Amino acid sequence: VKAVEKAAHDSYVTAINSNSADTLAAGLTDDVVYQSPGEPELVGKAAVHAWLVNYFNTYNAHWEKTSIGFTVNGDWAFERYVYKATETDRKTGAVITDVGKGINIFRRGADGKWRVAIDGWNSDKAAH
Repeated sequence: VKAVEKAAHDSYVTAINSNSADTLAAGLTDDVVYQSPGEPELVGKAAVHAWLVNYFNTYNAHWEKTSIGFTVNGDWAFERYVYKATETDRKTGAVITDVGKGINIFRRGADGKWRVAIDGWNSDKAAH
């Protein structure tokens, strides 16, 4: 379990911090689901990729994700995590920080690589 956790978790966080939509999308399943705060669910790699392009065009992002529970069951892995996100607006230089929690669901592909099938997260900050 620890080896799967390290491989899946670390490669996903590294891909996020690459600030490249293409790099990050390569680690997602074709039917990936993103559940980001304050907006409708995104389903499918094309929809998530478009969201990522907009996100990385707007922000230089750095995410710290700490796994707080990881379970492997066959070709599926389930992770609870906490995060700290630091996003710097590319136009204004304004820095936004956030802390929160989330759940990642990974699926192992036929090639043996673990990819994100679902990432759902939300802030610990109160909604306005």
